[in-house]
Amino acid sequence: MQQLTTLARDGRALAALAVPLALTQLAQVALTTTDTVMMGVLGTEALAAGGLALVIFNQFRTMGVGLVTSVGNQVAAAAARAERAAAHPGADGGADTGADAGTIREPVTGSGTDGGTGTDHEVRDLIRAAMAVATLAGLAGAVLMVLTGQAATLLGQDAAVADRARGVLAALAPGLIPCLWFQAIRQFTVGMRRPQALLRITIASVAVNATLNWLLVHGTWGLPELGLTGIGVATSSVHLLSFLALYASARRDPQLAPLLDLAFWKADAATVRRLLGLGTPIAATYGSEAGFFSVTALLAGSFGPAALAAHTAVNQLVYIVFQVAVGLSHAASINVSRELALGDHAAARRIKNTALACGAAVSALVALAYLAAPGLVLRPYFDPDAASDQQGLHIATGLLVVVAVLQFFDCAQNIGVGLLRGLDDTGSGFRITLIGYWAVGLPAAWLLAHPLGGGTRGLWCGLLLGLATTAALLLRRYSQTLTARAATTPGPAAARA
Repeated sequence: MQQLTTLARDGRALAALAVPLALTQLAQVALTTTDTVMMGVLGTEALAAGGLALVIFNQFRTMGVGLVTSVGNQVAAAAARAERAAAHPGADGGADTGADAGTIREPVTGSGTDGGTGTDHEVRDLIRAAMAVATLAGLAGAVLMVLTGQAATLLGQDAAVADRARGVLAALAPGLIPCLWFQAIRQFTVGMRRPQALLRITIASVAVNATLNWLLVHGTWGLPELGLTGIGVATSSVHLLSFLALYASARRDPQLAPLLDLAFWKADAATVRRLLGLGTPIAATYGSEAGFFSVTALLAGSFGPAALAAHTAVNQLVYIVFQVAVGLSHAASINVSRELALGDHAAARRIKNTALACGAAVSALVALAYLAAPGLVLRPYFDPDAASDQQGLHIATGLLVVVAVLQFFDCAQNIGVGLLRGLDDTGSGFRITLIGYWAVGLPAAWLLAHPLGGGTRGLWCGLLLGLATTAALLLRRYSQTLTARAATTPGPAAARA
């Protein structure tokens, strides 16, 4: 009975964070899903070109997000120090580590538990530094996106597909900067435990994106008819509107507004370097994974537009399920940090099992849908009555069988990265992804796709092997590190509040 009570408590603690985060992630991925569906309406070549552009955009967006991900933990740690100072006046609060980010229960307010001096200043400085990092990453990423599009044909892509992808990339590039600004403020609100507006804004952005897509693609209501490029213009516009909406919401919040300072030109250089030091391994880990999928998209494109269209559609389905894993990963990371701050290593070990069980349950339900109704799952991307879509639909249907298994490992490796982040270990995740993705997955994908003649399905079997290897190594690293810490610091360090 006690064990069931403990499991239920762990499950509730995980769900309290994971559910809203996963819903926000799912709403956010609906943006790219809307784009992908609209591309499919324009035909197989448009889906291939637009999908290639989205893969390149997501590569740089993901790495930029990684650079500012640590901001949430840093803000939460500052609030935790203020809370401890208020609860235990005169106590030594200087022994903070990354694990402290999960110990806060109530956010620091504008008045501050420290009188509105040290903590408030630290949070404002973090926000300015985050905006500076986001701006620099957005500018650099936008330039690199355009240059990558120019080199698409040199990377083995069909000339007509590459030409159309360049137009989409040129439209998407300006949107990367407000996209990363949004992420910087998002981390601030999450760190302050006040992310309520995120889900509402993200859901509204999906509706706005769908409307703008239709208007700019077809040129209705007096707007120019931009075709496929209009989808990129719509997405960039939505990123800007989302940033403005989140900023306006935070300015109306009495606890967030006094701390919100976007003057990135006033950012402290030392704080910027500290965020870059923390964020670079996270960005490298995210980039390693995104790059792995980006390269496989290029390999899929070498088999022709139909194969690339099938790859794009199936990859988008995997990306949707992946967002649930992101919510579980982030929630597990925060809960591990909290339990380690309390010295409860057994609870930190249970969190791993609870998160993996939840991820496996979601993956199993989705896999059943893939196998039971593949035509229905792929219907948004391919018209079964259109002769031009038949080849892409056939390839995608075969890929769903592989994806039904692959997503278990994709979810597990994402949770593994979050668990290690809860241990304040961001470097190991990057090193392990280099092994799993690039030393195992990519060679296996190429070997199975080309020399062994597996085509696009062989490519995805290689992806599966890479993700499985990465998941096993990450979870093994977490268990070993946690066991080592438990041996040196046994027993709870503090009673639960």
